[in-house]
Amino acid sequence: MSAHPVEDGDVPVIERPARTLAALRSALARVAPSMLPLLESERDEAFTLSAETQSVGPVNGFLLRWAMAVEIERHPGTARRLHRAEHVATSATDDETLRAAAREVAEIKAAARQAVGG
Repeated sequence: MSAHPVEDGDVPVIERPARTLAALRSALARVAPSMLPLLESERDEAFTLSAETQSVGPVNGFLLRWAMAVEIERHPGTARRLHRAEHVATSATDDETLRAAAREVAEIKAAARQAVGG
């Protein structure tokens, strides 16, 4: 597993979108359309929780999570690394492999969070 958050030469396929629902949805439709149903489901949950708690926290958290997801998916090499590491983390049979995969996932997500200003 690589310790580099973004692979050398891993050029983004789209520009980084604004952290708005419309911009994130549009970007996700281009880089990972299979994730749109999950975005919609989580959107509904975030807005419901926001209304119930009278807080914008759930909506802000939702937008940050999806900005990070788009940030990863717009770099194809980084997205492949993340998905491979997530697969290894769920199928590892030894602790060392599990820890290395979990570390890779955490590094990629931390780099994405930093990139989007989260």
